[in-house]
Amino acid sequence: MPHFVIQGPSQTMKLKKPDYLLLSITAILMFFGLVMINSSGIVFSLERFGEPYFFLRRQFISLCVGLTLAYIAYKLDYKIWKKLAPWLILTNLILLALVFVPPLGYGPGDTKRWLNLGFASIQPSEFLKLSVIIYLSALWGKESTKKEETQESLNKFTTLISLLAIIGLFLIKQPDMGTFGIIVLMGISIFFLSGAKIQYIVLLGAGGIISFFLLLKTASYRVNRWITFLHPEIDPQGIGYQINQALLALGSGGLFGLGLSQSRQKYNFLPEPITDSITAIIGEELGYIGLLFLIFLFVALIMRALKISKNAPDNFAQILAGGIIIMISVQTFIHLGAVSGMLPMTGVPLPFISYGGSALIVNLIGIGLLLNISKYT
Repeated sequence: MPHFVIQGPSQTMKLKKPDYLLLSITAILMFFGLVMINSSGIVFSLERFGEPYFFLRRQFISLCVGLTLAYIAYKLDYKIWKKLAPWLILTNLILLALVFVPPLGYGPGDTKRWLNLGFASIQPSEFLKLSVIIYLSALWGKESTKKEETQESLNKFTTLISLLAIIGLFLIKQPDMGTFGIIVLMGISIFFLSGAKIQYIVLLGAGGIISFFLLLKTASYRVNRWITFLHPEIDPQGIGYQINQALLALGSGGLFGLGLSQSRQKYNFLPEPITDSITAIIGEELGYIGLLFLIFLFVALIMRALKISKNAPDNFAQILAGGIIIMISVQTFIHLGAVSGMLPMTGVPLPFISYGGSALIVNLIGIGLLLNISKYT
């Protein structure tokens, strides 16, 4: 079979087949997610919309959109994202600002997280994650000498601080601290992948911890989440209700679970059964065996993605792939940690599994970019 050869400025890259194992794992996760959204959301869907498959239908539409955009990301030369990076981040920041413009922006209570486009609604903060990855990869993915790396570390540091400050103003105002925390972790990780000096990374980490505790004290609900994390037994009918019901669901499932669609907690006992708490429903219905299978899929996906990043043809592709890995793995870790009581409840969805069109589309585009990069040696 003939090879197509693309002449680059520094090396010759041969196109090969994409990583089909990564594609297969993603397909299994998508199917698993649809099954669990149908099972965990059928009661909620009937009660709220009078039909059993409202959430499943909406998620399937988002899946089709995500697969289409993922295919486009797979087919385009990945280097084109270097040129588009500044425009992507600028467009995303504009969309983020528009959520505060009525009647475009909306959300439950005092929150403003979604943008009504007329034909559809999107959550700009989800797309912002991928925009930040592409922007920082394009900015820092240049080949440089040791001397240049030393000179550029301070510039990278100030650039990252400035970007996070701008993003923080929007996300704290929404408020969406979970997404902001993920973007901060992503930014620091990409900063490390770009070869930044360790002292700047330590400084960023220390600044992030200090900022976390300062922001914790600015809103009572954040304090309540922290108190509940430290003492989940406090106020089980109030601030500790969700985590206690989630732990009850996980414990009820035992080793093999109650059986698919047999959850009791989804009958208006467990809040957010299709998003924040979907893993608790999985544990209740499929048991620890089902949870282990799910964790195995995520570990396998991350390992394949790490291999793609390691074998990437240039610095830009390597950092881009690494950023996508960080985005998916951090969200997975935070979600599983929150549902199991190892981390405070944050409202972070589980990639490919939880209900949420914007999150699903963004993660699928990320997989499309990984498969694109995997074509090159």
